[in-house]
Amino acid sequence: MSYQKAENIIPVELVEMIQQYVDGEYIYIPRKEENRKSWGEGTSTRSELFERNSNIYSDYLLGMDVFSLGEKYYLSSKSIQRIVLKEKNKCE
Repeated sequence: MSYQKAENIIPVELVEMIQQYVDGEYIYIPRKEENRKSWGEGTSTRSELFERNSNIYSDYLLGMDVFSLGEKYYLSSKSIQRIVLKEKNKCE
C-alpha cells in the first residue's frame, strides 16, 4: 500500500468535503469487493507455506520427532503438532 496526495487524484471540492470530517489525518479507503485479493494471492507466501507444511509432514512420517521438527523449521512444538494433524487429515 502506498500513500498518494489527495489533491493529486481527487477533485478539490471533494478534498474540502472530506476535510470537514478528517483534517490532516491518514484515512484508509478500502478496495471494492470485486477488486479484493485473497490472502497470499499477490505473493508466493501461500505456496511456500504449503510446501513447508508438506515437508514437515514428510519428515514426521520419516520418523522425526516434534521437537526436532520445531528446531529444523524454527516453529514451536505446538505449531508442528497442528501442522502434522492438519496434513494427516488432508490425506485421509
